[in-house]
Amino acid sequence: MSKGKIVYWISTALLCVVYLGGAAAYIMQRPMIEEAFAGVGYPSYLITLLIFAKIAAPVAILSRVSVRLSDLAYAGMFFHLLLAISAHLNAGDGGFAPALVALVLMIVSFLTQNLARKGPSPNVPARFNASASTL
Repeated sequence: MSKGKIVYWISTALLCVVYLGGAAAYIMQRPMIEEAFAGVGYPSYLITLLIFAKIAAPVAILSRVSVRLSDLAYAGMFFHLLLAISAHLNAGDGGFAPALVALVLMIVSFLTQNLARKGPSPNVPARFNASASTL
């Protein structure tokens, strides 16, 4: 197995664990999550939407039923993580680190997906494709 495939699968697995773990925490610790959302200025109704997104995005990426759907999941994760980092930085609560780590994992996973998956994404820069890279 090439280094690129190993990097892809490790980063993708860790990213999915972060997202699915977040969904589980949102479900099992809802009152605490609602309090945390209020602390950063977000309404609690977003929690239900984020539970769905935190489950659907990893499923879309891992199943790769559609490259477009997988890329859309990456885009959703990207914006979600940017907003999470921004919310925590603006609240000054220091809780941005997990989102920052997940953002790095998401970027690595996205950029290395063409090295490990069939049906390459047209949105990955050419230098990260299997034919042009030696990761």
